[in-house]
Amino acid sequence: MTGFFDAFFSPNFPFIRSAFFAGLLSAILFGVLGAMVTVRRIASLAGAVSHAVLGGIGMALYLSAAKIIPGFPPIAGALIFALLSALVIGAVSLKAKQREDTVINAIWAIGMSIGILFMAKTAGYTDPSSYLFGNILLISNWDLLLMGILDVVVLFLAWRFYPQLKACAFDEEFARVRGVPTNMIFLGLLTVTAIAIVLLQTFVGIVMVIAMLTLPAGTAGYFARSLGGMMLISCVFSALFSTGGLALGWSFDLPAGAMIVILAGIVFLTAGVVRVIRNRKHGK
Repeated sequence: MTGFFDAFFSPNFPFIRSAFFAGLLSAILFGVLGAMVTVRRIASLAGAVSHAVLGGIGMALYLSAAKIIPGFPPIAGALIFALLSALVIGAVSLKAKQREDTVINAIWAIGMSIGILFMAKTAGYTDPSSYLFGNILLISNWDLLLMGILDVVVLFLAWRFYPQLKACAFDEEFARVRGVPTNMIFLGLLTVTAIAIVLLQTFVGIVMVIAMLTLPAGTAGYFARSLGGMMLISCVFSALFSTGGLALGWSFDLPAGAMIVILAGIVFLTAGVVRVIRNRKHGK
């Protein structure tokens, strides 16, 4: 672990500090959005969007390499696919609930398959694993800026619409009767989550981003007594997991993204086991 802190303060390893700050900035997104995703039980929807993003990345790489749209950035293609996927899934969830699972699985599989096909036809070698699993050590200053901007937007929206978010999360039918625009809030949540997923996939990758949207929030759920408390505790857990996983990955020469998720998973499962044992002792 000493090696990590030496590298952190060394001027020769600026990417370590960038990765550290990326972990803190992304913790806000993972914490706030993760709490909503977990409470609303829409993790599968967020998972479909995160995997469909690969289709947009592959499309952008192909269009750029083939000179059809020169310089088309992968993040733009990912954003297009993420938003389209979120809108389609949201519309189906609201209008045809019985077909929701089918559409989610279809978008999940089709999006990834489109990405692989585009990458296979892209001139030169394109490794999808870099997008699937990410690399926090490659975070750029531009990524940090975008994360910071999205953090501000998400925090503002969570503060401004907290009563509506809380009402929709715990009793959507009652909220609708009281005049809360539940459908708009649901679509807005999916849209913001889709945008966050595009940015966060550079942090832990497409495959792992859904784990970080659910594990810290799930762990926070064992301790929180309100939605706001869950958001706050989830942010703290996300920051701890990110920093701890980065340190362990650097110290043992292992992928940092994978270590972050493994650490989050261990803490989540441990907290769950402790809760079960405690409930049995108290006869619950």
